[in-house]
Amino acid sequence: MFNVRRFIPRSLLLHRSFTLSKPTFSGHNKWSKIKQKKGANDQQKSVIYGRANREIMVAVREGGSGDPNLNVQLATVLKRVKELGVPRENIEKALTKATGGKGKGSESLMYEAIAFNSVGIMIECLTDNANRTLHSVREVLNEHGARLTAVKFMFQRKGYVKVALGSSELELSERVESLIDIALGADAEDFEETIEDGISMVEFTCPPEKLATLTSAILSCPTTLAAELQESALIFAPTDTSERSEELESKLAELVEGLEGNEDVLQVWTTLDL
Repeated sequence: MFNVRRFIPRSLLLHRSFTLSKPTFSGHNKWSKIKQKKGANDQQKSVIYGRANREIMVAVREGGSGDPNLNVQLATVLKRVKELGVPRENIEKALTKATGGKGKGSESLMYEAIAFNSVGIMIECLTDNANRTLHSVREVLNEHGARLTAVKFMFQRKGYVKVALGSSELELSERVESLIDIALGADAEDFEETIEDGISMVEFTCPPEKLATLTSAILSCPTTLAAELQESALIFAPTDTSERSEELESKLAELVEGLEGNEDVLQVWTTLDL
C-alpha cells in the first residue's frame, strides 16, 4: 500500500509554517489492516470476528451506551463490522455482553509491558477473573521475551478520529484544507494524511475530553466535502516511535497476535506501528 503522510502540529499550522515530523498514530491497531476477502478461511474469519467483538465492547464502554443512535463511536463500529461480513448473531452477542447481559461482575484492567528492550505495550482487558487474565497475559509475554513493567510514560491518552474523503466535484486539496480547518476549530491538535487503497484519509488526534466535540464537528461537515467518519475512539498514542526493523516488526506482530488471541484482551497499543 502506498502511503502519503503529513503531520503538522497545530501550533505550526496556525502560524501557516509547515514542517514535517513523525506521526503520532503509531501503535494504533487500524481496521484497514484487516480485510474481508471472498472465500476467507476459518482462521481469517476468526481474526475478523474476534476483532469485531473487541471493538464493539470498547465502543459501548467508551461511548456509554449500547444504542448506536446515542453512541456515535458504536454506530461507526457497527457499520464497519457489517461491511466486513460479521454475522448478525455475533454482533448481537457482543452487544449483549458489552451492555451487561453476560458481563456482570467484569472489571477493566490495564497492563503495561516492555518488549525487545525498547517497545512499550499497553494491554486493555475486560475480565471476570483477574488472576486468570494476568496469568494468560504474562504467559504470552514470557513466550515472546517481554515482561510486565511500567511504560505508561511512553504514551499519551488521546482522542482519535479517522475520516475518509470520497468523490466530489471539489478539488481534494481544497477539501482536505477545509476538513482540517473544521477539525482545528473543534479542538483537534494534530493530523496525518494517508492514502489507503486509493482512498484519501485524514486522521486527527485531540485531547481525550474533546473527542465528542471533534466527532460531532466531523459529522456536521458540509456534504460537498464528501467526508465520511471511519473511526472515533480513545487511544494511547506513543510520545515517540520505536526504532524499527523487519525482524522487530515480525516479532512484535506475533506478540500482539498472541495477546489478541485472549478473549479477555480488548485492545493492544505499542510504540511501534505495525
